[in-house]
Amino acid sequence: MHELLLLRHAKSRWDEPEAGDHDRDLTSRGERAAAAIGKFLRKSDLVPDLVLCSSARRARRTWQLVAEALRHDPPLKELRSLYLATPGRLLEIVRRQNPAVRRLLLVGHNPGMASLASRLAGEGEADELARMEEKFPTAALARLTFTGDGWREAGQGRFRLDRFVRPRDLD
Repeated sequence: MHELLLLRHAKSRWDEPEAGDHDRDLTSRGERAAAAIGKFLRKSDLVPDLVLCSSARRARRTWQLVAEALRHDPPLKELRSLYLATPGRLLEIVRRQNPAVRRLLLVGHNPGMASLASRLAGEGEADELARMEEKFPTAALARLTFTGDGWREAGQGRFRLDRFVRPRDLD
């Protein structure tokens, strides 16, 4: 079984006009949310084998805070190609991963993350699917699983949504 964890970056600042979009940092609320997701991953024993993180500052900071709360330091690749990537591009990146990686975490941006999660989830608990479809807020995490032989088999409807977690669910 393979697990794909899709994490949207936490809430970012908009009050720094001199900073370009790629360089925006997190708000204090975003920092708390990222830490909460990290604690959730730790308590759920969901340590990724590999983390692919957007090169945007807000995504990198989100992962940093998640990793601190997770208390693990899995291999990390920062990819500019994850920055504002389309769902198709995200799926292409997932399909290129080594099949030995069983639990893959992507830290990225909307609308790509939400669209990818929706495309991949062919089944799951109705309430989880409905909550994810309704809104994929900042610092939300989708846990998707599939039984293919490797990531190259990842595709539309091939995954089961096992869990959709929003920071407010953890308060």
